[in-house]
Amino acid sequence: MIHKEDSLARPSFQQRSQAITELLMQDPIIQEFREQHSEVQDTDLLRNMSRLYQYSQDQKNCNACPGLDQCPNDFRGHYCKLHVEAAASQLQIIDIKVPCAKQVTWQNQQLVRQRVKSFYVDEQALLDGYDAMEIAQRDKRRVMAVNQVFEYVQAVKELGLPTRGLYLEGVFGTGKTFLMGYMLYELAQAGYTGVIVYMPDFMEDLKHLMQDNQKLKETTDMLKECDLLVLDDIGAENLNPWARDHIIGPILNYRMNRKPTFYTSNYSLNNLEKHLSYTSKDGHEQFKGQRIMDRIRPYVDVIMVRGDNQRGGTTYLDSLKKYTR
Repeated sequence: MIHKEDSLARPSFQQRSQAITELLMQDPIIQEFREQHSEVQDTDLLRNMSRLYQYSQDQKNCNACPGLDQCPNDFRGHYCKLHVEAAASQLQIIDIKVPCAKQVTWQNQQLVRQRVKSFYVDEQALLDGYDAMEIAQRDKRRVMAVNQVFEYVQAVKELGLPTRGLYLEGVFGTGKTFLMGYMLYELAQAGYTGVIVYMPDFMEDLKHLMQDNQKLKETTDMLKECDLLVLDDIGAENLNPWARDHIIGPILNYRMNRKPTFYTSNYSLNNLEKHLSYTSKDGHEQFKGQRIMDRIRPYVDVIMVRGDNQRGGTTYLDSLKKYTR
């Protein structure tokens, strides 16, 4: 039961509303809005108190932004923006939700993620972004290779996608995969799609894909059609004639003179040809190896990646962990 004295002591709804209105009108954010829109009258503001309140709260939240993941605004990563429109008899204050800078950055990162696919290479590591100068600074012998990849990326951004790719040759752990990850990331931001395939695991999985024709077709079509295809650690796989002649060969045949293909390998081009000419099932077939190389050698520039093996300790390359599925 509410006593009469308590009821009289409590401020009325109208009084509370009046107090909130007065506080809002004194808010520096609202006063700034009024200065920017001198045509707006007090009656216009009073009709749009809820919009003004939301606008003020969002602005204050953004000024003390705790980060996108902890965004306190009603619509994460967005804030209320007001603009004034002239109607037939009165002004209208319109509110719209606008993405903040952090939200725009996050959206762009998602687009990059959608443009780069990986098979058996840690996709998160590839998409975290790189400062490729780091790889050069750790070992000066890599500077020339880093500069060549830089130049390729810049040329694609300025002139468009060529049909010629790169062949990165070097011993274990010198950063070949890292450089290709850098290239994919940079060009994904420019709008190009890319796929990187770790060849030893991919060749093993082809045995299972043979049982699923639809999945096999979807996979090979992706490798054919993507803007940038990286065959990582080619030459380290256990080669079988079916995969070589009916999967790798047709993919490379389709891409040559259309889109660039990139390779990382411990082998020189001549030694890769020897590797591709031999399978445990059919033995040495020099002609088969030459056919594949005819689809590689004329369409790449060779880059020697020199330096020490960086995989022995805790390095920036530790994040590029293979055998992730």
